[in-house]
Amino acid sequence: MFSGKSEELIRRLRRAQIARRKVQSFKPAIDSRYSEDHIVSHSEMRIGSCLVSSAAQILEGVEADTEVVGIDEGQFFDNDLVRVANDLACRGKRVIIAGLDMDYLGRPFEPMPLLLAVAEDITKTRAICVCCGSPAAYTQRLIASRERVVVGAGDAYEARCRACYDPHLSEKAGD
Repeated sequence: MFSGKSEELIRRLRRAQIARRKVQSFKPAIDSRYSEDHIVSHSEMRIGSCLVSSAAQILEGVEADTEVVGIDEGQFFDNDLVRVANDLACRGKRVIIAGLDMDYLGRPFEPMPLLLAVAEDITKTRAICVCCGSPAAYTQRLIASRERVVVGAGDAYEARCRACYDPHLSEKAGD
């Protein structure tokens, strides 16, 4: 979280549009925090998108003449996203997916590890630790919940480095 993943996705999609490529973007229906019809970064950059409930709906929604497909919050999709991304790539589409690679407990966040394995290019962005200012690769959950997926922003999560990260903090928040 807060590493600029959505911002980088939007930047790449805008560059494709400047190059006069047909772009379509998608985001999971579970994440309508800022907008239902745009991918929106924490810094309020935005680009139009379509809400979908499953990876299969992305495949159904991509038009034949689309050249670049952007997908935000890849971790909120099922493992079928890997098949969908491969299918689109085999059709000659450029597929750009942004998402967290680890959950709030520091465990691999499917389907991202599977996508990392088959991706041709990977850009890993890191946030800044809110505690010490070091590069941060962990998402610290601040609220009490054992659910793996809790959609939230700065009120529920912080970026942390390895030294400042406490995977059990959310359990202590409920005390």
